[in-house]
Amino acid sequence: MAISAQQVKELRERTGAGMMECKTVLAEAGGDMEAAIDLLRKRGLAKADKKAGRVAAEGVVVTAASADQKRAVLLEVNCETDFVAKNEEFLAFARRGAEQALADSVADVSALGTGALEEQRKELVSRLGENIALRRLHSLGVDSGLVGAYLHGGRIGVLVSVEGDAATAELTRDLAMHVAASRPEVVRPEDVSPGRVAREKEILVAQAAESGKPADIVEKMIAGRLNKLLGEIALTGQPFVKNPDQSVGALVASFPGCRVREFVRFEVGEGIEKGPAADFASEVMAQVRGS
Repeated sequence: MAISAQQVKELRERTGAGMMECKTVLAEAGGDMEAAIDLLRKRGLAKADKKAGRVAAEGVVVTAASADQKRAVLLEVNCETDFVAKNEEFLAFARRGAEQALADSVADVSALGTGALEEQRKELVSRLGENIALRRLHSLGVDSGLVGAYLHGGRIGVLVSVEGDAATAELTRDLAMHVAASRPEVVRPEDVSPGRVAREKEILVAQAAESGKPADIVEKMIAGRLNKLLGEIALTGQPFVKNPDQSVGALVASFPGCRVREFVRFEVGEGIEKGPAADFASEVMAQVRGS
């Protein structure tokens, strides 16, 4: 099949590999981007599986929490320009949306965009001259424990739920700040899907096969590298951003009976193609370590 220049460009941006290598593996993978990335990784040609820049649709992420901190919601509201994203009427509308979702226990963003709030949205669109959309919503709650929230400049929002009577507001906020900065994919290593584990192991096997080492050594190499990877993408295995000598798992374990149940992280514009923007995760990391 024909491989487009745009496909080659995307693969180069995500992996740092050369143009010809990207074109070759895309052809071998039949145009499948993820399969092409795996081929590059197996051959040691991928420098990093990441996009070159941040996607940047405009808008804001807001949160609302119950007084007892046992329930909270995270809401993303989009607009067209940074100018409107900073408009106080727009921000007030977003906050009202989050507060209504919390008060009415709304879990689906489509159910939120009805009634009076929808009329307010239409009025705001008419007044500000831009399309405004309630994009996504997530709610967390616990019976025993707390839900922590963290917002970074209205661009990144995180909720973390921690079960256990010993949970504190400071702990849950610190965990939310950590998630904002470090972007874990799952709570614990065992939460990584079997399919993802198998895929990563296949890549490690292909890489280790080139080492020329004995089979038993290769097996140990693969196990060690796989465990390291799972620790890097799991919240509890990551070094805590405010104290890198301590893992997040060790931090939580210092609060008797506590356990991280779930987290959610929103960043404005994720998945919306609108050009590169600032690396807000790096900003969060710098702020957290300085706090």
